[in-house]
Amino acid sequence: MPVLVMKFGGTSVANLDRIRRAAKRVGVEVAKGYDVIVIVSAMSGKTNELVGWVNETSPLSDAREYDAVVSSGENVTAGLMALTLQEMDVPARSWQGWQVPVKTNGAHSAARIEEIPTDNITAKFGEGMKVAVVAGFQGISPEGRITTLGRGGSDTTAVAFAAAFDAERCDIYTDVDGVYTTDPRICEKARKLDKISFEEMLELASLGAKVLQTRSVELAMRYKVKLRVLSSFEEQSDAAGTLVCDEEEIMESNVVAGVAYSRDESKVTVMSVADRPGIAAKIFTTLSDAGVNVDMIVQNISEDGRTDMTFSCPQDQVARAENALGAIKGDGGLNFAELVVDPGVAKVSVVGIGMRSQSGVAAKMFRVLSDEGINIKVITTSEIKISVLIDRKYMELAVQALHDAFELDKVA
Repeated sequence: MPVLVMKFGGTSVANLDRIRRAAKRVGVEVAKGYDVIVIVSAMSGKTNELVGWVNETSPLSDAREYDAVVSSGENVTAGLMALTLQEMDVPARSWQGWQVPVKTNGAHSAARIEEIPTDNITAKFGEGMKVAVVAGFQGISPEGRITTLGRGGSDTTAVAFAAAFDAERCDIYTDVDGVYTTDPRICEKARKLDKISFEEMLELASLGAKVLQTRSVELAMRYKVKLRVLSSFEEQSDAAGTLVCDEEEIMESNVVAGVAYSRDESKVTVMSVADRPGIAAKIFTTLSDAGVNVDMIVQNISEDGRTDMTFSCPQDQVARAENALGAIKGDGGLNFAELVVDPGVAKVSVVGIGMRSQSGVAAKMFRVLSDEGINIKVITTSEIKISVLIDRKYMELAVQALHDAFELDKVA
């Protein structure tokens, strides 16, 4: 039988009624002739509750025990989903990560999947099981300990299973009905996309769009797994949602596919550092070792052998960056005048594969922002993306203006 992977996020399994609704969707696919692998998240809010219990018990917790506790939410959902399907006379059973087994490395709370052997589940399909309900977000380390994959790890689990079992498709059920040209809460003209390329989705996910976890899109692109994003709260439709697929499967598309934003950014400038080889490496290695997620980087023009180095990072990591750089000031010739932090910025980006063949996108973006009186602080570009840092108070205005300027409410 062909295999279909269906993943249900926390809001889709938040209570027993929603689990029943999700189970009915699974039953529809079984009736079509699929063997189904269902990946489930913990019930909405449960993971945060478990993390809170761990932190209250042991603020500097053993990472192995942290994973043992935090992974338990998915086990509960998997068991309840299997029971619900059995009540519907659908042959199903639950699987925890170690039973599959989902083999990961030993990086607890941020593990990466290394292998998913298919023998155990395939054998059960051969014996008449129609649905394997797998606890997402978890696996087993080489040492035989439970591991977790980090926030959004159930998306990654689903795509990895789709790749391992050569599934026809991987359906991601969430609380939105697809991928939009921008956040509908900010721009009422936002339009749901029927299709989007892997590369565009990867950029949007990494730039702040919360629909799919970045690692899951990377994995789907690498193994050519067709992803479909759907709402678990709307009526079933074969044409519903957004298909994330190869660029070649999209006949026509707008030059810009979407506008993304990240609200809680900060701009940090290391003032007056020596402009010589090794200084940038010293700064950004230190930040990396401190766990600071650096994004945009700009180096100013050098004067008298000194320069300013500017970068952006999440607002909640600024203190970590300040402490890390303060600790190495004067070390190995790294002298700087001061650190200047601008905490009130946001990142706004336009993304589209059409940028490869169409000129003038950057000029149009900058002109639109200028017409709205919005000053650009930092600019970075890639082949299919242009990102700017602006004052946070102008973020929503910028998103709306760019969405209008690139006519994203219209189909190509």
